[in-house]
Amino acid sequence: MTSSATGGQGRGVVALIAGIPLTIILAASWLWYFVAQGDLDLIGAIGTANNGVLVKPPRQLREVDFTDDAGARFAWEDLEPRWTIVIPNAGSVCDSTCERRLYFTRQIHIALGRDFKRVQRVMLNDQPVSTIAVARPAELPEGWPADLTSNALVEFLTLGHPGLVALTASAQASGELFPEQSTDSGYWYLVDPAGWIMMRFDDSLDYKAVLSDLKFLLKNSGGA
Repeated sequence: MTSSATGGQGRGVVALIAGIPLTIILAASWLWYFVAQGDLDLIGAIGTANNGVLVKPPRQLREVDFTDDAGARFAWEDLEPRWTIVIPNAGSVCDSTCERRLYFTRQIHIALGRDFKRVQRVMLNDQPVSTIAVARPAELPEGWPADLTSNALVEFLTLGHPGLVALTASAQASGELFPEQSTDSGYWYLVDPAGWIMMRFDDSLDYKAVLSDLKFLLKNSGGA
């Protein structure tokens, strides 16, 4: 066998290995797309009931223009391709309900244990992040500034929610992505590694019920 042939085979093996993670992500995304469309009852087939509600049809975040907390343009593809907890927030204030949702999803994320790094959190606002105030908590976190400033949300997230990414989309885009937020019930959402909003959870759900759903999804989505 010539050295060129050997080199070609080696490059082929490297390309194959490099393509495995992408294949897993795409397979997981297509699988959950058909689940959300109602064409495949994966949960029923495996015998586990979901506590969240599947979003039908799923909505794609890669088609939306975002800005980050500094006002710079941001694309969903700039994030790591992980399962993502998205916490929507409408208006110029993160009120007590918003704060509780941030705290609840943070505790869920931590409780994933060894799967912690397979999940990330994003807060999605319809106002510039730097202009959003935070309702002063009854119990101030350690290091909380004495005076709230114009970028109170940025400070609050930096102190209490390290690693969370705060983004802004237009009010119109936010309304199309999360139409359920117009009702009395608030929701947060789960997005697959390919950017599809797949499932929503309301604030009344039990901690263990939500954790069960997330662990089930992670277990059955391979390395995605």
